[in-house]
Amino acid sequence: MNLPKIPLGEWIDSLVNWLTITFAGLFSFITSAIEGTLNILVDVLSAGPPIVLMIILALLVTYTSKWPLGVFTIVSLLLIDNLGYWESSIQTLAIVILSGLLTIVIGVPIGIWCAQRKSVRNIITPILDFMQTMPAFVYLIPSILFFGIGVVPGIIASFIFAIAPTIRMTNLGIQEVPKDLIEASNAFGSSSRQKLFKVQLPLATPTIMAGVNQSIMLALSMVVTASLVGAPGLGADVYRAVSQINVGQGFEAGLSIVFIAIILDRITQNLRKPAYDHVVNRKIVFSILAMLVMITALVLGFTKENTVKENANGIGTQTDYEIIGIEPGAGLMKLTRDAIKDYGLNDWQLIEGSSAAMVAELRKAYNNQEPIIVTGWSPHWMFSSFDLKYLEDPNNSFGGSEDIHTIVRKGLEQDAPGAYKILDQFSWETSDMEEVMVDIADGMEPSEAAVKWIDAHQDKVVQWTKGAQAGNGESINLVYVAWDTEIASTNVIGKVLEQNGYTVTLRQVEVGPMFAGIANGSADAMVAAWLPGTHLEYYNTYKDDIVDLGANLQGTKNGLVVPEYVDIDSIEDLN
Repeated sequence: MNLPKIPLGEWIDSLVNWLTITFAGLFSFITSAIEGTLNILVDVLSAGPPIVLMIILALLVTYTSKWPLGVFTIVSLLLIDNLGYWESSIQTLAIVILSGLLTIVIGVPIGIWCAQRKSVRNIITPILDFMQTMPAFVYLIPSILFFGIGVVPGIIASFIFAIAPTIRMTNLGIQEVPKDLIEASNAFGSSSRQKLFKVQLPLATPTIMAGVNQSIMLALSMVVTASLVGAPGLGADVYRAVSQINVGQGFEAGLSIVFIAIILDRITQNLRKPAYDHVVNRKIVFSILAMLVMITALVLGFTKENTVKENANGIGTQTDYEIIGIEPGAGLMKLTRDAIKDYGLNDWQLIEGSSAAMVAELRKAYNNQEPIIVTGWSPHWMFSSFDLKYLEDPNNSFGGSEDIHTIVRKGLEQDAPGAYKILDQFSWETSDMEEVMVDIADGMEPSEAAVKWIDAHQDKVVQWTKGAQAGNGESINLVYVAWDTEIASTNVIGKVLEQNGYTVTLRQVEVGPMFAGIANGSADAMVAAWLPGTHLEYYNTYKDDIVDLGANLQGTKNGLVVPEYVDIDSIEDLN
């Protein structure tokens, strides 16, 4: 069927843009409220030495689930501390607790509403179906635009993903209350409020708590996904390990998540009927716990020093001392961390996320003429779309200009000599790459932008394919990272190979898997190795198992980038 495509994506984009502008004040308020609450939770959980919280959690697990699990709790938390993930665990615990509180505060009333009104239930049920089946990653996209990058969009996405079980189970629990009890309460003249709080909710509590338990587990499962937009914690450690193919770190961080999940699961499962409720009434225990939390929060609020920076109007205060970064495994992130050390920027924090999230945050700040500092590299289309500048780097922490190399697996020359020759002869200029990137940034599909550039630059394509043997349908697997530069170059060379008789597959991966895939032969080639600086660590790790065909583009640059209207010129100015 040759029906025109319904512009659903464009409608959604327009709606999101309208919401972003219209409700900017509301989103700012929500961001501040969530960040403030999270900071209080982190401060409370971090108060005193780690052993204090370990003992409290162990005692709580013992009270709710008997002493063997209490012993497991103290041992597992000591192991987490020993492995160096205690601070990350605190962040993760705070994120999950806050997400859980949001699901209870919002989910339970909605569930009650659904139980009392069939019309509401008919509307809410398909919405919940949609929320539970939509991939969790999708929630991150509008969250970035509404709330920026960092922990807030991660919490919002976790809350949306996790709230459905609480609503469903609350609705189910109230509906399953025996009708004869409802009739009895009506016969005694109970009001709707009395019937709800004296009959329905007490009887539905086990079912409601089961829904809360599921929601908390779902929120915990989102910690890795939330790290894609800069949320801290164990999820960020796992994401970093994946991007760097660090098996040991990935296992340690993953094991820490498992321990946290078991502890939270056992506590929430048995809150209503603790194992030792016959020894100490649960109301007493939970009252003492609530008082401890409140007193700790109040004491910290009064005693915590409000550190005042030397220049309250400086760039640090204006940007919350944050540098917006990209994927944690990117070589540019390592260079930025080195620069932070070299320049003594101890107050500054490098926010991990993705290149797409970084650009979204840059666009948002630029449209509002707000100061922002991002990790940048050129060529990149953002320099054509925004008036930007690199901060001077007198310590040369980011090194000089770099080249982008083509790297292939061993044996490709024998298996597909024509493809090998094309890849070897592939070379273009910064202006060529930016031409493709601008088309993609303007909404064109990468494959279409590649074909457009190839049609307009046949003279260069002829040089790449000169003397190359035509393919006969051989499969060529190209890998790349989700950087705009590599999306452009990989799609262009992929289309050229297709036009010369090869069956090309493009696979987007992280930097570590990109190099590892070439080295172990699961991928054939990449045109995305930034050398000698950005990807040097990966190159040195796998150099004996790959073939370097040399540079396909020369004169790239890395560094810290700010809009031209930001009144600083050097990294030294950040101090």
